Amino acid sequence: MPSPTTPLVTTPAATDFPMSDLEPRITRRDDAPEGPCAVLQGRWGAAELGERRQWRELSAQLRALPADAGLAWDLRELDWLDHVGAQVLWNHWGRALPERLQATDAQRDMLGRIAEFATQEPPAERWSVAEQIDALGARVLQGVGHGRDLLILVGQLVLDLGRLVRNPRRGPWRDVSGHLYSMGTTALPITALVGFLIGIVLAYLMGLQLRQFGASTFIVNILGISLTRELGPMLGAILVAGRSGSAITAQIGVMRVTEELDAMRVMGIAHGFRLVLPRAIALGIAMPLIALWTTLAALAGGMLAADVAMGVSPAYFIQALPAAVAPANLWLAMGKSVVFGVFIALIGCHWGLRVKPNTQSLGQGTTASVVSAITMVIVVDALFAIGFKNLGV
Repeated sequence: MPSPTTPLVTTPAATDFPMSDLEPRITRRDDAPEGPCAVLQGRWGAAELGERRQWRELSAQLRALPADAGLAWDLRELDWLDHVGAQVLWNHWGRALPERLQATDAQRDMLGRIAEFATQEPPAERWSVAEQIDALGARVLQGVGHGRDLLILVGQLVLDLGRLVRNPRRGPWRDVSGHLYSMGTTALPITALVGFLIGIVLAYLMGLQLRQFGASTFIVNILGISLTRELGPMLGAILVAGRSGSAITAQIGVMRVTEELDAMRVMGIAHGFRLVLPRAIALGIAMPLIALWTTLAALAGGMLAADVAMGVSPAYFIQALPAAVAPANLWLAMGKSVVFGVFIALIGCHWGLRVKPNTQSLGQGTTASVVSAITMVIVVDALFAIGFKNLGV
């Protein structure tokens, strides 16, 4: 029969090492006058609890003790108790002091500070149907507000274009030139690489299917129409939206953080004419050229893959391509690329002007700009595909 005062747990690890009086441990005394009592002994500090063996043994002892009102806790025999040991006890007690607690004044002060600064787990949110409808309505109204602001930005762009036509000498041509280089010329390497790889992938996938029907030569028709009409412009626009759209938002957002936008307003410089108009013109000019460049790179990749995988020579590919792709497809691609570029610039400027003067808002605005621009590109491309479904096919 065990003695009334014994350690709770005796493990093989505990018998391998001699137990020091300073090691943290718990002794259960069932013959105490106040009833069953857990007596804490040793040093309950960060250094002792950081020892892997001691922490493993102490954790086993704590798990064997129920944190209920039937067990008293005596902390008066402790040699040391710091905030780490107090936090361990606080967590074991379920973030509440036990009813039967015996401790010194210093120990109670330590536990009181732990209880004061302990973070309470927030209750699980339970949304009613009305709250869900209200949240949905708030999101819809927020989306409508963004659409209204974007429409206002489009109207302001039209007015600024009219002002530029009336007095072209006062136009921001230097800004347009700089944005053409930063958003157009520097985007050529990445768009060419991605377009080339996409062309290879499409040629291999289509070649596997066409070879089964002996229609390998039709790879020119499929690649020509799909890349020229749809994939080339949209792929280039998506890359530009992620690359230049985020840059536009970040640039204007930093101007908000550094209060440059407020300084421009004080100086009487219109945001639309100096910030929005140059970027919209630059992307409106650069986007068709980027789309054409991406399409050519994708066709080059498809031509190479068709030669390697299907035996379609580059000479035949180049000869058959003009007959397979009507010029209307190219003009349609160039036209919608202009729309892509203008919308990417407007969306980037829209989110940049809405940035608040803090870094968190800047990051959120940049993310929202990229997502909105890519979504707008896909939506506009779908509208063009439906509206011009009989053109060039």
